Amino acid sequence: MTDPKVYLLDGGSLVIDRSQVFWHHDIGTPVRFPVYSVLVEHKDGLLMYDTGYDLEHTQRVLPFELPEQTPEQSIPAQLELCGYKPEDVDIVINSHFHFDHVGGNKYLKNARVLVHKEELRHARVPEPFERLGYSDLSFDYEGVKYEMISGDHEILPGIWIYETPGHTAGHYSLFVEMQNEKSMLFCGDAAYTYESIEREVIGGFHLDPVDSVDSLRRLRYLARAKNADLYPSHEMEPFLTWKKAPEYYGGN
Repeated sequence: MTDPKVYLLDGGSLVIDRSQVFWHHDIGTPVRFPVYSVLVEHKDGLLMYDTGYDLEHTQRVLPFELPEQTPEQSIPAQLELCGYKPEDVDIVINSHFHFDHVGGNKYLKNARVLVHKEELRHARVPEPFERLGYSDLSFDYEGVKYEMISGDHEILPGIWIYETPGHTAGHYSLFVEMQNEKSMLFCGDAAYTYESIEREVIGGFHLDPVDSVDSLRRLRYLARAKNADLYPSHEMEPFLTWKKAPEYYGGN
């Protein structure tokens, strides 16, 4: 059995305070972190998990996050590295709808978008402290093909999404099962870093801290139970060592 191909798409980087990576820790220490998307080439479809940030929106609304993104790091350019066009993507799953995870959705108009029903509600009518996170609503374009879901789901054979709420109301993490090499579990913002998982220190941006800790524990359990490597969302040092498109994992 051939494993799916998994491409990591480099979407540039942003800066936040370390106290937002580790809640209440090291206030006043800026950290530059990567933003990436996951493209899964499966025999039954082409799936994308997260779509990065839109540079123009971020420069206008969140310039203090010091966005760095070249034209080659846009979603269309990253897909081209993998031999695809935006219209080739069949399924989009956003871990959540914060601005740095939805910026490329607007290019993927042939895809159906699987979204937790609670996530879409919060994105459209956020709590006051969520408004900046949900500031880019370009994902909610006219004609978008939503599939409202909740709970855990097997999207394609061997491709699962698991509920990991806390950072947001309807957050999902992505599991890609491999037979010929290590399976892959993409945390999304349920875990910014490996240290977050090990020490159970949640990020400063969250809706529910108790759910956030539970989700860290769930990710650790899933990785152990399914013999999977964990891929946090926003840690630069390991990101620099991972294969990036046009290289890929799996496909064997």
